[in-house]
Amino acid sequence: MGASEKLDLAAGGTGMEVLLVEDSASLAAVYEAYLSQAGLEPDVAETGAAALEALGRKAYDVILLDLQLPDMDGMEILRSVEDRPMPPSVVVITADGSINTAVEAMRLGAYDFLVKPFNADRLVITVRNAAERRQLGQVVETIRQDRSGFESFIGASLPMLAVYRMIESAAASKATVFITGESGTGEEVCAEAIHRSSPRRKGPFVPLNCGAIPKELIESEMFGHLKGAFTGAIANREGAAAKAHGGTLFLDEICEMDIDLQTKLLRFTQTGKFQRVGSDRLEEADIRIVCATNRDPLAEVAAGRFREDLFYRLHVIPIHLPPLRDRECDVIEIARQFLTDYSAEEGKSFGDFAEPAQRLLMSHAWPGNVRELQNVVRNLVVLNDGDLVSEAMLRQSMGGAPQPRVEKPSPADAAQLRSAFSAAVSAAPPLVDGAAAGAVLNAEIDPDNIRPLWQYERDIIETVVAACGGNLSKAAALLEINPSTIYRKRKSWEATDAEAEDQRAAHDWVV
Repeated sequence: MGASEKLDLAAGGTGMEVLLVEDSASLAAVYEAYLSQAGLEPDVAETGAAALEALGRKAYDVILLDLQLPDMDGMEILRSVEDRPMPPSVVVITADGSINTAVEAMRLGAYDFLVKPFNADRLVITVRNAAERRQLGQVVETIRQDRSGFESFIGASLPMLAVYRMIESAAASKATVFITGESGTGEEVCAEAIHRSSPRRKGPFVPLNCGAIPKELIESEMFGHLKGAFTGAIANREGAAAKAHGGTLFLDEICEMDIDLQTKLLRFTQTGKFQRVGSDRLEEADIRIVCATNRDPLAEVAAGRFREDLFYRLHVIPIHLPPLRDRECDVIEIARQFLTDYSAEEGKSFGDFAEPAQRLLMSHAWPGNVRELQNVVRNLVVLNDGDLVSEAMLRQSMGGAPQPRVEKPSPADAAQLRSAFSAAVSAAPPLVDGAAAGAVLNAEIDPDNIRPLWQYERDIIETVVAACGGNLSKAAALLEINPSTIYRKRKSWEATDAEAEDQRAAHDWVV
């Protein structure tokens, strides 16, 4: 099947509207012929003014835009297009010498670019893909308009729409749900949403924070106790498991649970039966378990702090909550809701955030996620008054300079960093010595020459940081990890080095 036939199928007879903006009459005729062969009849504009006039008359699906126009810079048209509520997909047409300009156009919202000269198939395939992208955008926008939130969640960003779909799918089941995400992303809100969307919604929802209860009391809190079972047990007490009968038991910070209690929890999840502390009688509870952690559960399993069999017993339906910095414009909607709630509570008159304040909300990384945003908004409402929250008010409540989001480097910066990284790798010592490397190649691995995995990881991270001139943000972007991960690992390595140094010093002293 040729490219033209594929485009006909993609268009589906829906009358795709294409605007061709090209000042060269001969090239415009060639491109128009390419598209006509595919069953499309594009409108043609030879100047920027004619293009803007055409955009005012009709809604287009795809615009083929030459940036070099006689009366204006094509970038002006691109900016005008991107300001529209549901903009068309823009494909930039450029010459070989202006690739950087095309890349800049894509940063401003263009979908793709074509480098002159190009053939009919390349043009048709690109137009087809651009049209499909816009159709997908229209579907997403429709979903967003229909759903601005879910249960107690606020926001309609793509990552959250995926979470809402997972919750809806998981709610009807009795299977255990395992929620992961950074601290403050809304684990308990997610657990409650699962409960309220499930057939158990009329039953109790019982949360239990495994990290906030002392080790000596967590078993009693979960399973209950009999009078006299231990010092201070002055009466019989129901635990969370019994209280959640017929409903949902939410175990927050599950990875903080004592390893001994994990064994009893495993048995409870398998049989539905438990014993109160001080009792030899088995009791039953019909509950659905939802658990959450802000740690990496597999890392906890590998470290021996979390039972592997319990992990796989609980990790049936995983739901990952995205950090606030990845939730697009949700931060503004959530902040507005907090502003409304706290203004009413404090008797203030705030109605919205000023534009500069909104830009500040979007630029901050929010390492503490929704919980941090909540505290910031409450602080500014208590300490200020007015109709609009200004940038100065918000900045003051954020405690000074905001923590910027980590953006991936531009293509030029990335190429420069890769070059520096290659040079640094060449100059760096090998991860294994020559003998070990030769043994690996010959499949004769000598265990004495193999180092722990974390040492290889350390070599790689430190090499990238050195290649980036010590800039941890750039290094993190290249490694596709959060800068806090590098900080945390470096701190761990420093502690390991200090411990090793103390051991060497003790050994030298003894000798």
